[in-house]
Amino acid sequence: QVQVVESGGGLVQAGGSLRLSCAASGDIYSINAMGWYRQAPGKERELVAEMISGGGTNYADSDKGRFTISRPYANNTVFLQMNSLKPEDTAVYYCNADVVRSGMFRSGDYWGRGTQVTVFS
Repeated sequence: QVQVVESGGGLVQAGGSLRLSCAASGDIYSINAMGWYRQAPGKERELVAEMISGGGTNYADSDKGRFTISRPYANNTVFLQMNSLKPEDTAVYYCNADVVRSGMFRSGDYWGRGTQVTVFS
């Protein structure tokens, strides 16, 4: 089994910052990518930022320059530094890991349960 656990959400005033953490653990042979998605009430889940093996990153256009995804310790933990937060960033933020399990040939998507981020003006 693979577990993905997020932490670091909370309530913050517009213009403030939050740092989210995500740790993947369990039966992991390798990780192709880890990323953050968010889902606001009444909206579809959307990509915020992702980091692929080798260090490449992708960001949603609305988050470029404000959010930074990192994986500084070469382990199965990624961080999302969110600066200059806006009320429209309010959502549940989910971590995703594209994992190859031991003995498997194909990767699978694993999701955390999400962490709430609320930005008030």
